[in-house]
Amino acid sequence: MGRVFVAGSINMDVVATADRHPKVGETVAGRQVLYFPGGKGANQAVASARLGVKTTLIGRLGKDAFGAELRGFLAAQGIDLGSVREADTHSGTAIITVAASDNTIVVIPGSNALVSADDVADAPLAKGDVAVSQFEIPLPTIAAFFQRARSAGATTLLNPAPAQKMSGELLALVDILVLNETELGFLAGRELTDEDEAAKIIDVARQLQARSDQTICVTLGKRGVLALAGSEGFAVPGRAVKAVDTTGAGDCFVGALASQLAEGAALRAALAFANTAASISVQRMGAGPSMPTAAEVAAVLGAG
Repeated sequence: MGRVFVAGSINMDVVATADRHPKVGETVAGRQVLYFPGGKGANQAVASARLGVKTTLIGRLGKDAFGAELRGFLAAQGIDLGSVREADTHSGTAIITVAASDNTIVVIPGSNALVSADDVADAPLAKGDVAVSQFEIPLPTIAAFFQRARSAGATTLLNPAPAQKMSGELLALVDILVLNETELGFLAGRELTDEDEAAKIIDVARQLQARSDQTICVTLGKRGVLALAGSEGFAVPGRAVKAVDTTGAGDCFVGALASQLAEGAALRAALAFANTAASISVQRMGAGPSMPTAAEVAAVLGAG
């Protein structure tokens, strides 16, 4: 069985809730403040580790109280933190204000911006492992990580979020690209919405493919997932649930998918498993703390 290596961001999400957002220059009374471990890299590593797969996180934490708290939480999930180093700055932080049905988010990268090629240079990747990353650490670091992974025979999985343009060289290093329809449209230079037909989305994915054997998975929330595996396009149906907090749902999907691929599952089965895991996560508050266990996913799959 393979392992999952995640090179990515680690944040503390500071969530303030209020009845409404303040206007510019205004102060309003809030209801509560909540602290949730987050960051796309950490979330994806938690998702994988809770599903029972050996998971290593590569990243940076600041020498502050958040850094110590985040390290403690991640260690408690069974994640290998031997490659999480300290940085002479604050830990990554997201300031989130939630009012009614919408929110505002300010992300300060902090130590995440200092994750470098040196940090990924000694990752003990091997054939059968899955190397995962996202766009909350520097892109040159991701390229170095994926080059190392491919030379070791590992599978590379990229979640290009938050969306930003990337080079063709980086895209060519990706074996599996996981993104939503908005991110796909941005990278392909086409406007897409969640109302678009499957055929159109697959066509745009085909235009983005950097290699004939590259797999592109487009997540569509409750509509499920569309996948383009080489030249074959197919759909995996979603699962409708009552969502409480969708924060981290995409990260849960990515971590769950990586865990299943590391265990040797076929793509279609791995996507169905990841869909189910994500549907469980949105029924709980927080990002990292909402990730399900393998037993929870198995129970839902067995009942369905």
